[in-house]
Amino acid sequence: MRIQYNSPVVLTYTFLSTFVLFLQTSTGINIMPYFAVNGEISFHPVDFFRLFSHVIGHGDWNHLMGNFTFVLLLGPMLEEKYGSGNLFLMILVTAFVTGVLNIFFFNTGLLGASGVVFMMILLSSIVNLQKGRIPLTFILVLVLFLGKEVANAFTNNNISEFAHIVGGICGAIFGFQSNRFRRVTH
Repeated sequence: MRIQYNSPVVLTYTFLSTFVLFLQTSTGINIMPYFAVNGEISFHPVDFFRLFSHVIGHGDWNHLMGNFTFVLLLGPMLEEKYGSGNLFLMILVTAFVTGVLNIFFFNTGLLGASGVVFMMILLSSIVNLQKGRIPLTFILVLVLFLGKEVANAFTNNNISEFAHIVGGICGAIFGFQSNRFRRVTH
């Protein structure tokens, strides 16, 4: 029996994020500013890169492990369902949208895969979407996961509930749009 690189987008994303944190913690060189949105944009190429790379950077090992537990649980199923190219595009769009909206509405930094995690959570709750029906699982996940984030948004912490909410909205949009497109093409 051989080990298979069964989910190339999810596994590469996981290994890249782990490598970045490993470099940060083991070398003493602060590379994290390249992997975080800093709350402002100056139209420098590095700032454009950060709009996507912030989902790779993590504050510490607990942060990374908390996010990638979900990515590794949900991602392979989603990659199989929607394809590697589509999942990669969904991750990029979610990163870009959460990064840009964070700059417009907040002056705080943003780093981590949490927005992508919430995108995957909502997207996975509607993988079996059927025409004219909304799965009860989707409604419950929406209420439980995003409802909790809305309630936590009013607490003083270092967590971007806004990125979680926006990521979840992205996942719902991707799920409904993918289902709509699939019905038209088949």
